[in-house]
Amino acid sequence: MKIAREFVLVKRQCYNPQETSKGESIRMADRKEEIIRLQNQIIRQMTDANLRSIGEDLWGRHPLDKPPRENASPPPGYPAVPDVFGKDGREARQAAEETAEAAREPEDIEKLKEELHSYIGLTVVKAEVESLINLVKVNKLRKTHDLPTEELSLHMVFSGNPGTGKTMIARLMSRIYHSLGILEKGHLIEVDRGGLVAGYVGQTAIKTGEVIQKALGGVLFIDEAYALTTRGSQDYGQEAVETLLKAMEDKRDNLVVIVAGYVDLMNSFVHSNPGLESRFNRFLYFPDYSVDEMLAIFDMRCQKAGYRLEDSAREELKTILKEESEDNIGFGNARGVRNLFEQAVSRQANRLAGQDAVTRDELMLLKREDLLPPADQDNGEGVSE
Repeated sequence: MKIAREFVLVKRQCYNPQETSKGESIRMADRKEEIIRLQNQIIRQMTDANLRSIGEDLWGRHPLDKPPRENASPPPGYPAVPDVFGKDGREARQAAEETAEAAREPEDIEKLKEELHSYIGLTVVKAEVESLINLVKVNKLRKTHDLPTEELSLHMVFSGNPGTGKTMIARLMSRIYHSLGILEKGHLIEVDRGGLVAGYVGQTAIKTGEVIQKALGGVLFIDEAYALTTRGSQDYGQEAVETLLKAMEDKRDNLVVIVAGYVDLMNSFVHSNPGLESRFNRFLYFPDYSVDEMLAIFDMRCQKAGYRLEDSAREELKTILKEESEDNIGFGNARGVRNLFEQAVSRQANRLAGQDAVTRDELMLLKREDLLPPADQDNGEGVSE
């Protein structure tokens, strides 16, 4: 490849100035810049070739295609190779995403309420969300009749242990607010401390501002938000909080912020700053799932994935859930149930892989032994009677 040969020649000249043709004395810095330029060209060519190869794998080579040439454009009918090195590609992707979000039609609020009530457990949360929906609807009706209305603060604090449905409800709330005409787009941007805080002075405000800009028209969901205020007054997390507070005030008509985390830590977070106390006045507590609710979640996962639980395995699963849920923080509630399900599917695959023939029913059936780790099976605890 021509550029590759140029790269080797320039690199040799860079480290051996005496070998330059015609006795040229080229400065080391100029040669390094030339190497970097050639390296970028090589990387660009490799990227183009890889993208073209992917296109051929997906759609096949066009019969009129000629062999790839250096710096050749994609053949007719193939999508253009994105400019992955420049800002044009990023801007094009961002514009496409924004167009798709703006074009999304608001969903019917009654269907969203049906989805809310289809979730397992969360009785108190469902009632609070339903109450909030009613409040917003009546507030809008008062406005249409030119009646005085209170300024609603829709920012929320979700508190509870891991796996209790906080992120799931946050996603639903973004769609509900969109359906009610409160938010323009109704999308959700999820971040944690790492998505807001930078490592140098002055950069955190910029980083947080960029996240806020992406969230405009939707919900900004900050998981483990307490981490922004638990590292002292000199920590950059305070800068993120101040930037966030300003946006919550300036953009309150087009931005909803939901913060989430453990109960005690979230209480400390809200009370750590007067601005946070004044802006967050809606609190939703997410209780741990009961054993029966977690069993229902396991059954739901089985149904969606095309599995069913053997009758003799149900009691074993209840025992496991009861023991594991004694440490709800470590087990993770619904998150722990998902892990149990995935482990059971993996053990079932290992069990069936040793059989000569496997029926459809066997592929769908999860047995008692699939719920137990190999150590318990070796002790005879996992053998079905």
